[in-house]
Amino acid sequence: MKILVTAKRVIDYNVKIRVKADQSGVETANVKMAINPFDEIAIEEAVRLKEKGIATEVIVVSMGTDAVQETLRTALALGADRAIQVQTEQELQPLAVAKLLSALVAQEMPRLVIMGKQAIDDDCNQTGQMLAGLLQWPQGTFASQLVIEGERLQVTREIDGGLATIALKLPAVITTDLRLNQPRYASLPNIMKAKQKPLAIITPAQLGVDIAPAWATLKVTSPLTRKIGVKLNSAEELVAKLNDLGVLP
Repeated sequence: MKILVTAKRVIDYNVKIRVKADQSGVETANVKMAINPFDEIAIEEAVRLKEKGIATEVIVVSMGTDAVQETLRTALALGADRAIQVQTEQELQPLAVAKLLSALVAQEMPRLVIMGKQAIDDDCNQTGQMLAGLLQWPQGTFASQLVIEGERLQVTREIDGGLATIALKLPAVITTDLRLNQPRYASLPNIMKAKQKPLAIITPAQLGVDIAPAWATLKVTSPLTRKIGVKLNSAEELVAKLNDLGVLP
């Protein structure tokens, strides 16, 4: 069974985000980049399934400029067998990513797609659901546990009231939550081996996918600084303060 996993290149979660001076986006020049943490969990789960003998091959996909090749090599060092770069200079929106992944699924014929539930740069949480819709495959989102038995899998997912377990038939799309596993670190020997693993480069045009954006970002700004609060000693003082601010009718 082939498993397809995603690896988005994002700003490292330890880095303090800075908005560009022209407010066209966030600063990425000379900024540490990393694999999206939720995608790292997806890669780890796929590798574990291969180690158990359930999967035969793990294919990792990333989309963007040639800079994503570093991300793909890291994923290969973590245990993926081969990598695919969808090469584009254009910023990709969730539906475009889902369409590209759908085309790759038709090409590679995996039985399972595992991806992070969201990317920490835009927090859209849409691509997995869109991909399942395009493929007309069952989906298990926010997975905190995954059990595969033959052509069926059980997905335990976190919901507001606790946990829900659902049964799906393969092929399927799974999106990972933080509690699914603890990703491993890439060892030095595996980092060296990753340099020899195959990495294919393909373009959206070769996949026959239109990646034209559906919307445009007009401006990016930093969150407003929260004002210092005022300590009041009684309800009467609170009412008087609200009246001064014109909050009360």
